[in-house]
Amino acid sequence: MLEGHRVSRISVRGFAVASATAVTTVGAVVGVASGEPQPSNDNIETTASDATLLSDIPTGQQAQVQTSSLTQQAEAQAAAADAFAQKSAEESARVQAAKDAQTKKSAAEDKAEAAKKKAEAEKLAKEQDSSSTISLSASAGGSYTVAEVQAIARQIVPADQFQCFSNIVTRESGWNYKAQNASSGAYGLVQALPGSKMSSAGADWQTNPATQIKWGLNYMSSAKYGSPCGAWSFWQANHWY
Repeated sequence: MLEGHRVSRISVRGFAVASATAVTTVGAVVGVASGEPQPSNDNIETTASDATLLSDIPTGQQAQVQTSSLTQQAEAQAAAADAFAQKSAEESARVQAAKDAQTKKSAAEDKAEAAKKKAEAEKLAKEQDSSSTISLSASAGGSYTVAEVQAIARQIVPADQFQCFSNIVTRESGWNYKAQNASSGAYGLVQALPGSKMSSAGADWQTNPATQIKWGLNYMSSAKYGSPCGAWSFWQANHWY
C-alpha cells in the first residue's frame, strides 16, 4: 500500500482474485508446454465471475464513512436549528421587554396626568369656594381685606386686563374700597369723582367693592380709554385718568 492513498479491502480482494486468475492462466500455458493437465475454462470463468461479484459489494469501511457523513450533516442541521430557535427566542424576549417598558411608561404618564388634573380641580374648587364666600360677604355688606377685594376683582376683570386695572387701583386707593379724598371728595377703589357716580352700578357702591369694580371697569373701557390698559397708559402720562 502506498502512503497517502487508501486502498479499500474490495480493491485488494479484486487484485488477489485477478492475480490468482493470471497465475492459473500462466500455469495452464506452462502445463501445455510440459504436457501436464490444464484447468478447464469453466474454472477460469467461475473465478472471473467471483471477482466481479466481490467488487460490487460495499466494504464495511465504505459504509462507516457514509454513516459518519450523514451523522455530521444531521448534527450540523440540529445545531443550526438550535441557533435559530435561540435567536428567535431572544428577539421575542427583546420585543416583549420593549412592549412592557412602553406599557409601564404610558401607565406612569397617565397616572401623573390624572394626579395633575386632580390637583388642578381641587385648587379650582378651593378658589371657587373662596370666591363664593367673598361674594356672599360682599352682598351682606361685610368688611373686606385687600386680598379679598383683589380676589373679587379677578372674577370681574378680564385676565389680560387685570394687571393694568390693578396698577391704577393700587395708585388711586391702595385697594381700600372705603378710601376717600378729603379735598376732592373722590371715593372708593377707583376714586370716582364724585363717588355717587358709582350708584349706576349699584346702590351699595359705598360698601360693596364688587359694585365699585364693575363701575371702574366700565369707566376704563369707555370710548375715552378703550380698556383698563388704555386707561393705565393715560395714567402713566398724566398721573390721573
